[in-house]
Amino acid sequence: MKLDGIAAFVAIAEAGSISEAARRLRLAKSVVSDRLAQLERELGARLVHRSTRRLTLTEDGLIFLELASSSLRGLETAAATLSERRGTLSGPLRISAPVTLTALHLGPALYPFLRRHPQIDLTIELDDRRVDAQAEGYDGVVRHGPMRDSPLTAWRLARSRRVLVASPDYLERNGAPRNLDELEGHRGIFYTHRGIADWRFEVGEKAVQVRGRPGLRVNNGVVMCDAAKAGLGITLLPLFIAGPDIRAGALRVLDVGAEPEAEFIYVAHPEGRRPSAKLRALADCLREAFGDPPYWEAGL
Repeated sequence: MKLDGIAAFVAIAEAGSISEAARRLRLAKSVVSDRLAQLERELGARLVHRSTRRLTLTEDGLIFLELASSSLRGLETAAATLSERRGTLSGPLRISAPVTLTALHLGPALYPFLRRHPQIDLTIELDDRRVDAQAEGYDGVVRHGPMRDSPLTAWRLARSRRVLVASPDYLERNGAPRNLDELEGHRGIFYTHRGIADWRFEVGEKAVQVRGRPGLRVNNGVVMCDAAKAGLGITLLPLFIAGPDIRAGALRVLDVGAEPEAEFIYVAHPEGRRPSAKLRALADCLREAFGDPPYWEAGL
């Protein structure tokens, strides 16, 4: 059996389609399909049911996948271990990261890391939705939010303080809420991946959820910030987005007598899978670049 055929089969099983596996492997779809067909001939077994609607694994495919994927991970770990012994980090590293955080802070922090380790082949997929790191073949997932229970093992990179903000114009027209009860009556700008339930505050040892009146729902933090500056309502934003506009006076921080729920920037990897030295090195690089407290909170 050829290793590239096994790798193609594992990628197809994880991606759920030959076309997506080809994209992840950066190969032509025909090449991936041919490698799967050759592997099936070598094994003398059908591994995949193909249809026009979807692709599913056969019983033989399910059995072979468990052994093949663990073997591939073992080989990758062995290769990485040899690289580490030589004092180098090399090979592919695939992570998922949020769009705005990457554009503003993650990307600039990673460029020196890649210059120091030119043999690393890094792929960053920008996506704000919740991803399944195991099923979608990510080595790590960078995210911003509360660190709640999940099937991922998370390493904290930096705290991420969020604040309620509004424009001076909005506050002049509508007044500033002084407590959580008054906040409920205000027009809100909400992040669609979290919805209006995102306004969560810590009162003593309890978490209190506030539901404002929806004025705008959008799935991008920069647009939320711009909408708040335009006077469309109150929004809850991390300082890594709102900080410059707060310093410039375009947004004002509101005090409602309670702190928003604690959040962090973290990198997570599938539980039970040994994280690579590359992922550990990347996490260390980001932790050092962000600082504690993070540099974007300076002066606020």
